[in-house]
Amino acid sequence: MTLADKIPTMSDEEVVNLLANARRLSDSPDEKQSAAAQELLPALEGAAAERKARRLAAAQAKRAAKRPKTVAA
Repeated sequence: MTLADKIPTMSDEEVVNLLANARRLSDSPDEKQSAAAQELLPALEGAAAERKARRLAAAQAKRAAKRPKTVAA
């Protein structure tokens, strides 16, 4: 199983951490590390963006549920 295959099973924190590391290593002078990091970047960026959107939507729904209902008179 490759690291890219493990992304869906990772926690949000793990994905963000791995994304930060991949971004850092993509500029590495070590060609092997840089290539591996650059290969993972699109999948990690997509997963991080999707998870962030999901968290924002959940927070928005939670705030909407707490708002008092307005009664039209």
